[in-house]
Amino acid sequence: MQKVEKQDLFKQIMGNYPTGVTVVTTTGADGKPVGLTVNSFASVSLDPLMLLWSIDHRVSSLKEFIEGGKFAVHVLHGHQQELCKTFASKVEDRFSNCDWSFSENNLPIIDGTFGVFECKTFKAIEAGDHTVLIGEVIDLQIDQSNDPMLYHRRVFGPIPEEFYKQKQPVS
Repeated sequence: MQKVEKQDLFKQIMGNYPTGVTVVTTTGADGKPVGLTVNSFASVSLDPLMLLWSIDHRVSSLKEFIEGGKFAVHVLHGHQQELCKTFASKVEDRFSNCDWSFSENNLPIIDGTFGVFECKTFKAIEAGDHTVLIGEVIDLQIDQSNDPMLYHRRVFGPIPEEFYKQKQPVS
């Protein structure tokens, strides 16, 4: 099997794996907010609280995230499709179309998301064409007024109501 075929199959399998959607933000050296949409996000540890996400080496803000020393991961609400699209786009000022403010940790925090994890960078690990950033959580908040966003087959949106009707406890 050729490398391209394996990459296509990899993308097909991963695209069918449902995940949540996040926007990760930091503050650039110039003091301006930086952010991008990310779905490569996972928990790492409960003691201490740690999480990880990965960033493509081709992303223009790579340097800011690696050298910034801290970042905030925003778990999006199911109805924040426009916010998701904005931070996934090439728009230069992604923060102009949303309400946000700097936290006490000097991180740009977007209003109205499901949850926010403010982190100090614990470790950055190069892995292929991405860098995995592991962060230790220094602050967090949640707004459970809506469910988080779901990403599946290159489509994102709220978790379908049918999901809850068929909900069965995990043993």
